[in-house]
Amino acid sequence: MIRHAHGDPELLALVRRYVTPEGERRRYMKLGGGLLHMRSPEYDRFIHDLRDDAGLITADEIATLLEGGWRERRTAAWLVAVSRRTEFRERLGELLLTSEVCCAGLAYCVALASFGTARDADLLAAYLDRYLCRSDLGYDQTVVMGALQFISLNLGSDQADRFLGPDGLWQQWLHNAPHMQTNPDPLPSVLSLIRRLYAVVDECADVR
Repeated sequence: MIRHAHGDPELLALVRRYVTPEGERRRYMKLGGGLLHMRSPEYDRFIHDLRDDAGLITADEIATLLEGGWRERRTAAWLVAVSRRTEFRERLGELLLTSEVCCAGLAYCVALASFGTARDADLLAAYLDRYLCRSDLGYDQTVVMGALQFISLNLGSDQADRFLGPDGLWQQWLHNAPHMQTNPDPLPSVLSLIRRLYAVVDECADVR
């Protein structure tokens, strides 16, 4: 069950503190591709505040945010990534797989890609095994595939290969999904997006 901030004082307080903080009321909207369009000094202030909050938020507070809607979950996943809290790996993988809310999948992928282990690749592959078989669904298949390829390339592993062959699930999904048939393969641009967002996380983590 998804918790909603209205009527939930505990969650509402965390939303005001971390999701829509004073001076950055729409933080959750910038956690993604929007970060890549920011320039100094706005970018520097944003990264500074995000980094500080990642160090301040407690594990219990993150767990509470992950019970909320997409805004709360997106913000929590970024705070997990920046603070390198790998203890939330399985929870993020579970949330990604269930796809209970929209607009949070990229944040889960960024966090798992920032951890970058074979287990993170397994969690992404489990998602692809389920959702590349659903050509009727345009969920997070593209960003998950990008994150899996990112990890596989970094590890020098073949975990992405079984999806990417001529008869693999990725090509089948691109061919069968109605919303993808008139589009070029998005994987190169999605992989680039994951790399650039990973660099933002790495920048925050290194300074911390």
